[in-house]
Amino acid sequence: MILRRIVFAGALLSSASLGLAAGPAPVHIQGGWVRGVTSGGLTVYKGIPFAKPPVGPLRWRPPQPAGSWSGTLQADHFGPPCMQGAGWGTQGRQPSEDCLYLNVWTPAKSANAALPVMVWIYGGGFSAGSTAVPVFSGENLARHGVVVVTVSYRVGPLGFLALPALSAESKHHVSGNYGLLDQIASLRWVRRNIRAFGGDPHRVTIFGESAGAISVSMLAASPLAHGLFQGAISESGGSFGPPRTPPTAGENVQTLANAEREGTAFERRVGASSLAQLRRLPASTLQRAQRGPIEFWPVLDGWVIPGDQYKLYQQGRYNDTPVLIGTNSDEGALFGTPPSRLVYERMVRRRFGPFADRVLRAYPATAGQWRQSSMDLMRDAGFAWQTWAWARLQARTGKSRVYLYYFDHVPPRPANSPWKNAIGAVHSEEIMYVFEHLDQPPPLPWTKADRLLAHDMAVYWTNFAKQGNPNGAGVPHWPAFTSRRAAVMHFTSAPQVGGVANLNKLKVLDAYFAWRRSPQGAAWAQKQAH
Repeated sequence: MILRRIVFAGALLSSASLGLAAGPAPVHIQGGWVRGVTSGGLTVYKGIPFAKPPVGPLRWRPPQPAGSWSGTLQADHFGPPCMQGAGWGTQGRQPSEDCLYLNVWTPAKSANAALPVMVWIYGGGFSAGSTAVPVFSGENLARHGVVVVTVSYRVGPLGFLALPALSAESKHHVSGNYGLLDQIASLRWVRRNIRAFGGDPHRVTIFGESAGAISVSMLAASPLAHGLFQGAISESGGSFGPPRTPPTAGENVQTLANAEREGTAFERRVGASSLAQLRRLPASTLQRAQRGPIEFWPVLDGWVIPGDQYKLYQQGRYNDTPVLIGTNSDEGALFGTPPSRLVYERMVRRRFGPFADRVLRAYPATAGQWRQSSMDLMRDAGFAWQTWAWARLQARTGKSRVYLYYFDHVPPRPANSPWKNAIGAVHSEEIMYVFEHLDQPPPLPWTKADRLLAHDMAVYWTNFAKQGNPNGAGVPHWPAFTSRRAAVMHFTSAPQVGGVANLNKLKVLDAYFAWRRSPQGAAWAQKQAH
């Protein structure tokens, strides 16, 4: 793919002789010269390789640094999405194993600008996603005086397969976290190269949503990411539940041993009898064999993820940077409900075991409440408790500030929206406000309040990237969350400070997760796994 986009000196001379606009001057990075395009006062670079294509013998290996090229790389279109099933993540484009590319939007007029950098990590359940999703385009955030970078990473079986044979060939004796290693490799690329785009390699903020936000929390606890970022923003994500097999919302991480067993079953499913044979199979064959969106997930491997993240934070073993974290008021509406009240109650009893009665009192299975209860439980177990736990742990054990938010603004929705009747803000609905991209198709009746809220959120997010603090002129003051004051910024029709939403429900889940980490809870979970 790279070779097709090299502009050789002869072609440049030919264009100049015809009087054509040459575009912005190329910049030099590790690998060679790269040229972007100008757009609305910004310079935009799309499809820059940050690692070698992870194909052939590099499939299921840590990413290797990108090679060099001759001539000038014309960075004017996105790289392909990483291998995944058809859906929103592909944007109608053909997925590929050759997918480790990133994109840069910069307002800098020179390499000496030293602007803060925001690195976006997309969501998609670790099974889908792409930097080409229109709402992730960084131009509106960049106009607030930051360099925006969006990065790709491997997903699904190609990103997170664990196998005994893969662990055996690793010098760290681990496997399964290739997608996270891609993210870390992209941050190393930023550290080495972002000065050329006017960015400051020592003022980097990572931010992401859903699986991207979970990734942010994992990077915040990973020794491999130490020093690669100075701030973290998590939108609807966190990984503070204990390991569990089989995984479930909020307890998605498995131990390496259990993930290897699952991987061995996958290997049998695709008919492979050796790692060499598995590497020769078409990527599409592996992708089609995936069962469900959470079959492949980051693994507690002792290297990338060194341990139970909750315990790591209790011990102060994490990358202590300022964090801005939060959730949406009706996250669970995106994921639907069980088919009946009886099924909902059975699911709760199967997941929570001895704790089920307490959970059902907080999330009732009554005829008039069970549908919303099931969505609220998904919201809290999968997202809200994770974020609340993160805020409390860091406020207690860290030195850096914590800023907690609750997004409760209901945007206009298309008439055919599957969650048009959701009572609050659905999972991912804050993204278009953060990126100030309200004008995505289809056209919707956006109000002045919508546009002002989008502006305020973009200001908060970029202020945080600039100074580790979202506050500044023109926006309401956002107090830090502390052990003494659980202050939360509520984004409704306008930003306003309040307390922790749904606190009584969260306390029930807090008791559940504490029990799960007790010897009795751990023994119960182990029995359930078998």
